[in-house]
Amino acid sequence: MLIPTGQIVEDARRRGVGAGAFNVITVEHAEAVVAGAEAAGCPVILQISENAVRFHQGRLAPIAAAARAVAELSTVAVGLHLDHVESDELFDQAAGNGFGSVMFDASRLAYAANVAATADAVRRGHASGLWVESELGEVGGKNGAHKPGVRTDPGEAAAYVSATGVDALAVAVGSSHAMTTRDARLDHELIGRLRAAVSVPLVLHGSSGVPDDELRAAVKGGLVKVNIGTALNVAFTGAIRVAMAQQADVVDPRSYLRGARDAMAETVARALRVLTE
Repeated sequence: MLIPTGQIVEDARRRGVGAGAFNVITVEHAEAVVAGAEAAGCPVILQISENAVRFHQGRLAPIAAAARAVAELSTVAVGLHLDHVESDELFDQAAGNGFGSVMFDASRLAYAANVAATADAVRRGHASGLWVESELGEVGGKNGAHKPGVRTDPGEAAAYVSATGVDALAVAVGSSHAMTTRDARLDHELIGRLRAAVSVPLVLHGSSGVPDDELRAAVKGGLVKVNIGTALNVAFTGAIRVAMAQQADVVDPRSYLRGARDAMAETVARALRVLTE
């Protein structure tokens, strides 16, 4: 069943567990994420990024409709989230396409401009019933704004949340986007200071590269929403490689997409169990 993202996050915070948020690129991603959540018996968040919309020729509606349909048929609670949105035009399409939340990303801007742009997005989002996440500090792993080694300052984070009115804050504490190895180490002392400074739920981006013990400690330390994307693609692509190697003459994509989808679902179920232990 489809429910508001904020409800899933707030319930996780109340229970002291993590809320898993998984990136969706294709309908198979959405099916796998929900299947994994059902296997783990956990609520889950489906995320579609601006990059994924760009892959779908800049059209949000088709992939959003597919994800929404998968969510509505689920036996567990599912939130629909539009992630890393820089475009005002895309942001304004969220509510009409069934999204309960948006991560507005103004991290390419200087601090004052980030605050102004984010505050405006929050006003527009709240008017449409959206729960709005934003980012302060620079999570590594992407070109441009997302540089490695830049950490979120707790005092600045408190001021930012107050000035913008965001409902959740993504923080830079040592993770990095697009990691295919799981050897990132988080700054748990900083997580504690951020938790003490900021009243809204904290979000960890780039969680695919974070080992299980680090994720458990981060959730216990106060991180709530945990974003995972690359790990799904590693599982999906790995399963396809194995299938293609075993069946060099295969032409029906169902023969290898089924196994790839199952591998993603297993990755999701395992991650959710770690986040909710």
